[in-house]
Amino acid sequence: MQCTVLISGETGTGKEIWARLLHKLGPRSEKLFIPVNCAALTPTLAESQLFGHERGAFTGAAGKSLGMFRSANNGVIFLDEVGEMPMELQPKLLRVLQQSEVTPVGSSEPERIDVQVIAATNRDLEHEVEAGNFREDLYYRLNMVELDVPALRSRIEDIPEFIRFFSEKFAAKYDRQVWSPDDDTLAAFCEYSWPGNIRQLAHVIEQSYVLDCAPTLPTQHTRRRVDQALPFTNLNRLRSAAVRQAMHATGGHKGRAAKLLGVHANTMTRLISQIDREDDA
Repeated sequence: MQCTVLISGETGTGKEIWARLLHKLGPRSEKLFIPVNCAALTPTLAESQLFGHERGAFTGAAGKSLGMFRSANNGVIFLDEVGEMPMELQPKLLRVLQQSEVTPVGSSEPERIDVQVIAATNRDLEHEVEAGNFREDLYYRLNMVELDVPALRSRIEDIPEFIRFFSEKFAAKYDRQVWSPDDDTLAAFCEYSWPGNIRQLAHVIEQSYVLDCAPTLPTQHTRRRVDQALPFTNLNRLRSAAVRQAMHATGGHKGRAAKLLGVHANTMTRLISQIDREDDA
C-alpha cells in the first residue's frame, strides 16, 4: 500500500480536485479512483460498504459485495471528510492501512489489497484527537504526507484565474458569452472574504449564467450593482427567467432543470404551469 496523503482545508477549497490531480499525476493514473464520503456512511452498514461482505453475512445480504476498498484494488480510494468516520470503524480502517488487507463482513479470511489512500478533512484532526473523537494512531497513519489547501481569501492572486476558468466553463455549458469583469468588479471580487471558498465563487458565477445577469457578490454593499445588472423589475419576472433559463440549459428536461435550480420536481412543474398561465394571459 502506497504512502497515505491527508488533504486538509476549509469546506469548498477544492480538496477533491487536489485528490484527483494526485491520482492523475501518479503511477496509478490508469487505475480506478473511488471517492467515499465518510460523512454519508451508514453506521450499521459502513463496514460492509467499505470492506464488502459475504452472501448471508447479515439480513438482506443476498449476494457478495466487494466493498469500496476491494473495488479500488491497484488504484486510489479517496476518503472525503474522514474526520466524520464513525469511531467504531476507525480501528478497522487502521488495520487495513497497517496490514494492507481487508476482511469482508461474514468472512474469517482476510484478503490482500494494494490501494493508495488519500484522505481529506475540513476538521482540525489534532483537536479531534485531543477531544477523543478521532484515534491518534489513525491520525498519524493517515498523515504521512499532509497537503494543506489554503482558503481562497489567503490566495487573492488566484482569484482572477478562477474567475476566468469558471466563466469559460459556464459560458460553454450555457451557450453564452464569457464574462470578463471590469477593474472595479475584479477588485471587489478580490477583496471579498469568500467564506465558501472556491465552491462559493463557482456558484456565484454559474448562478449569473442561469439568471442571465452579471455576477455580483452576496453582500449588502453590492445591492446597487445587483439592481443595475439584473434585467428584471420584480421577483416574479426573476423567477420566470430562472425557470426558462434552466429549461433551456437542460434541453427542456424538467427533472434536470429542477436539480439545477435546487427545487423539487413537483415545484418545478408548478412553476412551469404558472409561467404558461402568464404567457396565455
